Amino acid sequence: MTGLTFLIVFLILMVLVAIVPRLLRRWHIPSVVSIMLIGIVIGPNSLNLIGRLDQFMGRGYPAEQIYAVLEAMGCLGLVFLMALAGMEVNIRIIKSEKKAVCWLSFLTFTIPAAAGYAVYALFEPSDTIGKWVYASLFASHSVGIVFPVIRELRVTHTRFGVAVLASTVITDIASLVLLAICVQLKRHAVPGGVEGSISIFDHLGPEVLGRAFPVVFLAVIVAFIALALWLVPKFTRRVLLNLHPNDDACISFFLAGLLVVVFLGELIGVNVVVSAFIAGMAMVGVPAFQGDGRLLFRKIEGIGYGFVVPFLFLTIGMKTDLKVLGSAWGNAAIVGATVVGLVVSKVGSGWLALRLSGFGDKKGLCAGLMTVPQLSATLAAAAVALELEMMSATFFNAIVCLSVVTTIPVPILVKLLIVKANIQFDQIDEQIFGPV
Repeated sequence: MTGLTFLIVFLILMVLVAIVPRLLRRWHIPSVVSIMLIGIVIGPNSLNLIGRLDQFMGRGYPAEQIYAVLEAMGCLGLVFLMALAGMEVNIRIIKSEKKAVCWLSFLTFTIPAAAGYAVYALFEPSDTIGKWVYASLFASHSVGIVFPVIRELRVTHTRFGVAVLASTVITDIASLVLLAICVQLKRHAVPGGVEGSISIFDHLGPEVLGRAFPVVFLAVIVAFIALALWLVPKFTRRVLLNLHPNDDACISFFLAGLLVVVFLGELIGVNVVVSAFIAGMAMVGVPAFQGDGRLLFRKIEGIGYGFVVPFLFLTIGMKTDLKVLGSAWGNAAIVGATVVGLVVSKVGSGWLALRLSGFGDKKGLCAGLMTVPQLSATLAAAAVALELEMMSATFFNAIVCLSVVTTIPVPILVKLLIVKANIQFDQIDEQIFGPV
């Protein structure tokens, strides 16, 4: 009867995901936020609906295992979301908006990173590695929030959407590389593999690469991205040429190829966010996904947004514990400096970058707000830093509070800003034509 328990849980979740976002849309609440709110309300830190349902049914089936299954679905949802994001932007389009992409990538990395370094130095001036870790956390963006919002606003194929999405991924890559270098520097002092990591670099002794690690690691990442963009289209094209777009095996091959790229990325320490995005960018150029092949893309998009992607935001909500905000008062100075420092640096850098690229003040403010939310990648990076004692529990809690207070309100503010300020993205000079 275990299957019946899962069936009821999935039934409840699917009904909520189908209905609640539509009800909240009238208050300009984005779907991604609506789904996270569902997770918060029914999760173990609030109503604990799944635990109560398990007790009510008397199946004796641990609710923890159900949560584990949902978390696995959320991980698959993240992979799908990043791949679909990559399939919406290709290298040709990025080149067409290289000025905006370059300014956004550079400024929204360097200014927040400097702010993070300064905030940490304010409280721990002698901890050099900790300052760089905090810099990397401030510099990271949340593609998982940015892309769904861009898609819901229907600006994916505009100059604004391409610039924000592309720069978000570039900045994430840079911040993850900076964090990985900090991890290796810390391991020089405290040798030992990073628990739970399959990255080869995380299990090499510090003496193997020594001071050459940053250069070698960066070269490996660049080589991985270049090879993925070159080999994945060749392999995918050869396989899909023998299949009709209506053949269901196409989806199986797509998912298998996507997961292979993600796994290889994990082996060399490339985060799933980056590797899945790169895989999507590589596949979108294959003829099977163009022209009549858009049918195949629509199928994959339907599976992603209709089924697996909602589990990503449900699990994020379920992991969110709003009680942490109450416990943060004991370290209000650190939490306040962290939140204010990140918000001001992100919004300011995003606004400045788009102003330098020829956009108006309102769109610059909108872009800056989009870079503010700090989601799973930031929390995961902070957890690694805490485990390796690169930062104290106090600073980790500040990052958790930062995630809570930026992830949910900011997308709502973005949507309200666009509606109330009547920001238009449908002008002829905003559109990007041609296949993307």
